[in-house]
Amino acid sequence: MPTSISNGARIRTNTPAENAYNALFEANRSVASEQLKLSTGKRVNSAADDVAAYITSKSLQTRNSSLNSALNAVGEAQNVTSIVQDAYDNISSLLTTVKDNAANAATGALGSDEKVALAKSAYRLAQQIQFVTDSTVFGGKQLLQGTYSGSWVVGYYANNDQLKITVDLTSSNTTDFNVAGGSFNVNSVGATSGGSVDKATSFAGVTGLDLSALNSVSTGDLGIFSSDKITTTLQSLATALSNISNVSAYVGGLQNRIGSQGDLLTSQITNYNSAISRLTDADVAKEQLNLVKSQFLQQTSIVSLTQANQNPQQFLRLFQ
Repeated sequence: MPTSISNGARIRTNTPAENAYNALFEANRSVASEQLKLSTGKRVNSAADDVAAYITSKSLQTRNSSLNSALNAVGEAQNVTSIVQDAYDNISSLLTTVKDNAANAATGALGSDEKVALAKSAYRLAQQIQFVTDSTVFGGKQLLQGTYSGSWVVGYYANNDQLKITVDLTSSNTTDFNVAGGSFNVNSVGATSGGSVDKATSFAGVTGLDLSALNSVSTGDLGIFSSDKITTTLQSLATALSNISNVSAYVGGLQNRIGSQGDLLTSQITNYNSAISRLTDADVAKEQLNLVKSQFLQQTSIVSLTQANQNPQQFLRLFQ
């Protein structure tokens, strides 16, 4: 701390000059510090500026980085569920048309030729269902063939343990799908080969529903469009549509949950950024005021040092 003691007329020590020099040194350091804060926009540029704020801000930045990664993961999960939901909607629309064709074939007003035409038209839609199934892909993986399951890290505990959300589209996931009597596997239409749909034993969790049988309907054998089987066909198609809706509801619920998590992460990231800013960012107006004060002290210290260095001249007069 500077003192006003002058040590009288001591020859080897000019205390006032030393005090003025020390004050000038402090003013120069303060000016440099304020200019650094204004140039970087940060109040804390190193741990020496504020140890507590430095440690806390680094911890918050680490947490925020993890949350940003989680937000990216949420975006990927949203992409998957959106792709799947669009595919299910398309399949549901196609299958509804197939059911409508079967319902039209159930009327006694139509002849065999008309029923065959409806069956062939429905079979083309079944082929399109298979095409949708085969082409619904994300990250090099088939999404609708009953084997897909993916997990994304969408949050962290305080100790950085991972919080995950899983999109389970495997055929064994009957609990979430709420599909009675079997699992959902749209690929049960069969694998596309040469433009045709191979024979399958079930479709959309309905055992015995074989959409490839639509291609076997002929005037000589109406098959699943015959009068003794059309009721079963309609019931099976209705059940398949219900099962598809159940899976769509599962995916829709995931979309809502993932969307909510995305909103939460966005809000948390904003709040963390605000906390980091409060700890480390410079208040420009305040730092400018401090700079002006430091510059004023710098100038007065220079004046004081100049005056203190003139004191020895007064003592030299004693030798005249």
